[in-house]
Amino acid sequence: MAPGLHINGKLTLGENIADLGGLATAYDAMKAATANTPDPMTDGLTRDQRFFLSFGTVWRSAFKPDLVKLIVASDPHAPSQFRSIAAPSNLPAYAAAFSCKPGQPMVRSGEKQVVIW
Repeated sequence: MAPGLHINGKLTLGENIADLGGLATAYDAMKAATANTPDPMTDGLTRDQRFFLSFGTVWRSAFKPDLVKLIVASDPHAPSQFRSIAAPSNLPAYAAAFSCKPGQPMVRSGEKQVVIW
């Protein structure tokens, strides 16, 4: 993101909640659908790792600086680079999937962790 730009949390709050709720629900659905089935490691990745990597892949993008300024000023969605990390960093399942340790950038806990349900 361009230097000096800041995301307006009040503007993006609803979509941030939707991303977190949607990711958590999709993860729960994947776990229910695959319960009691072997984890077919693919390319050395577990089912959970592939799930979260596919979520991040959805948000791959590249925008010119002028478009980023417009998005930050008026779009109720955070820029994609932040959407790809915000929801997963609030899910303990993400940290477990990648063996993240407390204090690492992709681990939110305590009062920094957003829990909506």
